[in-house]
Amino acid sequence: MAAPKKSVEGPLVGAVVQGTNSSRFLVFNSKTAELLIHHQVELTQEFPKEGWVEQDPKEIIQCAYECIERTCEKLNELNIDLSNMKAIGVSNQRETTLLWDKLTGEPLYNAVAWLDLRAQSTVDKLSKKIPGNNNFVKSKTGLPLSTYFSAVKLRWILDNVKTVQKAVEEGRALFGTIDSWLIWNLTGGVNGGVHCTDVTNASRTMLFNIHSLEWDKELCDFFEIPMNILPNVCSSSEIYGKIKAGSLEGIPISGCLGDQSAALVGQMCFQEGQAKNTYGTGCFLLCNTGHKRVFSDHGLLTTVAYKLGRDKPACYALEGSVAIAGAVIRWLRDNLGIIETSEEIEKLAKEAGSSYGCYFIPAFSGLYAPYWDPSARGIICGLTQFTNKSHIAFAALEAICFQTREILDAMNRDCGIPLSHLQVDGKMTNNKILMQLQADILRIPVIKPAMPETTALGAAMAAGAAEGVDVWSLKPEDLSTVVMERIEPRVKDIESENRYSTWKKAMMKSMGWVIPQSPQSPQSPESCDFTAFSSLPLGFFIVSSMMILIGARYISGIP
Repeated sequence: MAAPKKSVEGPLVGAVVQGTNSSRFLVFNSKTAELLIHHQVELTQEFPKEGWVEQDPKEIIQCAYECIERTCEKLNELNIDLSNMKAIGVSNQRETTLLWDKLTGEPLYNAVAWLDLRAQSTVDKLSKKIPGNNNFVKSKTGLPLSTYFSAVKLRWILDNVKTVQKAVEEGRALFGTIDSWLIWNLTGGVNGGVHCTDVTNASRTMLFNIHSLEWDKELCDFFEIPMNILPNVCSSSEIYGKIKAGSLEGIPISGCLGDQSAALVGQMCFQEGQAKNTYGTGCFLLCNTGHKRVFSDHGLLTTVAYKLGRDKPACYALEGSVAIAGAVIRWLRDNLGIIETSEEIEKLAKEAGSSYGCYFIPAFSGLYAPYWDPSARGIICGLTQFTNKSHIAFAALEAICFQTREILDAMNRDCGIPLSHLQVDGKMTNNKILMQLQADILRIPVIKPAMPETTALGAAMAAGAAEGVDVWSLKPEDLSTVVMERIEPRVKDIESENRYSTWKKAMMKSMGWVIPQSPQSPQSPESCDFTAFSSLPLGFFIVSSMMILIGARYISGIP
C-alpha cells in the first residue's frame, strides 16, 4: 500500500531559474520561505568565434522541463502532494537575445548571450548617429550604448542572418529575452503560447522607455527594430498563463523577474537605499532607489528594479555590472585545467594564503561598469618564478572582490551616503575565503543569508504574491525572518588600500588592448595575425608564463 502523501504546512511555489551556466527548478514553502527541494542541470555555452558567446535555445527549454520533472519526482519521493503547488515564477539571465518562428516553434538562430562582443562594429556605427548634446538613448533607457544590451545584438542578427530576415519579412518571427522564450514554450508554444516579458527584462533591451514603461517608437526606429516582433510587457507579478504540459500542467506562471531584480526581491531590499550584490557568472550590485530614477555620473546603470503587480508602481535601482566573476573560476577549470571542479578554488586559494603580488584582470569581454571599455582584455601581472597555480587562484578570487569595490565606490559617490554593509547572495558566497576577502577589500561587513538561493526566492515571492494566487504576503510584518551570517573585515585599512591601489594600476594596463578594425577596409594578413594575438592576451600570457615556470623548476631541479 502506497504511503500517504505528506501534508506540508502552507502552499508551495516553484521557481524556474535560467542562468548563464545552468537551469534550476526550486520549490519553496510560501508561509516560511523554506527551500524544500530543487534540481539543477548545467548548460553548454558555445564560442564559435573569438568574442562570440552563444547558447542553444532548445537545450535551454529542454533543461527547464527536465528540472521541473526531476524536482516533481523528488517531491513524490518525499510523499509531498503536487496539488500543493499553487504558482510558478521565472527568473533568467538578462539581455541574452533570441528569435524564433511562431508557426513552427523552432529557433531562428542560437541565443546570443549577454557576454557576446560580436556587435561592437554595430555599436560604433550607431554611436555616430547619436547627437553629442542629446543622448536620447541613455536618457530614455538609463543604459550606455554597448554590446551588453539586447537591441544591439538584435540589430546584428537582423543584419547578418538571412533566415531571420526572411522570417521577419513574412511575419513569422518573435523576439524575446530568455524569460519570453521560457514562458511562450511553457504556456503552449505554437498552441497558444503567451508572448510576454516583464518590465525588468524589457528595461535591459535598450528599446524600452523606463519613464513611460513601454516600448519606445523612437528607440525602435533608431535601432530599426520592427515593433511587431516584440513581446507584450507585463508587471513582474501577475498571471501570464498556465503550464500546458507535464507534471505541473494547469499551474499558473505568475512571476517574472530578471535574475538581478529577483535577487533584490529575494534579499527583501524593498526600502530605498538597500543594496545587494549577487555573485554568479558576473557580479551585479543593485541599490534600490525607490520610485525615483537616479542617473549615475560614475558609470552605473539606471534600471527597473521590479513592479509587483499590474496596478503597483515601478521601483528603480542603480546597478553596477561586472561581466566576469564566477566565469573566471569556470575558465580556470575548463580552459587552464588548474582545478577539476569549481569548488576546488577555495582549497587552492587557501594553500597560497595570498596572491604574493599577482593580480588578475579578467576582462574577457571588455570591462563593464564603471569603465565601459570594450577594448580591454584580460591580463595577469606581477608574476615571478615563485608564482604557482595557488597564487593565480587566490588572485582570481581577489579580482572578483576588487571589481565589487570599484562598483561600490561609484555607488557611494552617486548616492551620497556610503553603504554601511553589503548584503550578498549567489552560490559563490559559500566560498569562505571569497567572502572574507570581500569584507577586507570593502572595509565594511558582508551580510550573507543562510539560504543563498535568493534569486529563486525572489521569483517565487513575485509568483505567490500575484493577484489571483495570493499565497505569499509581501507586507513587511509578514515577511519571514532570514538567518544571516555577518563577516567582519580583518585586515588593516592601509593594507586593504595598498592592495586596491595596485589592482587599479593593473586595471589600467588592461585597457585599450584591442585595436578596432574598420569594417569597410580589408585586413592584411599581418593585421589579422596581430588582432588574433592581441585579443587573446590572457590565455597566451598565462600559458607562456606557466611554461617558463615549469621549465625553470626543472632546470633548478625542483620537483
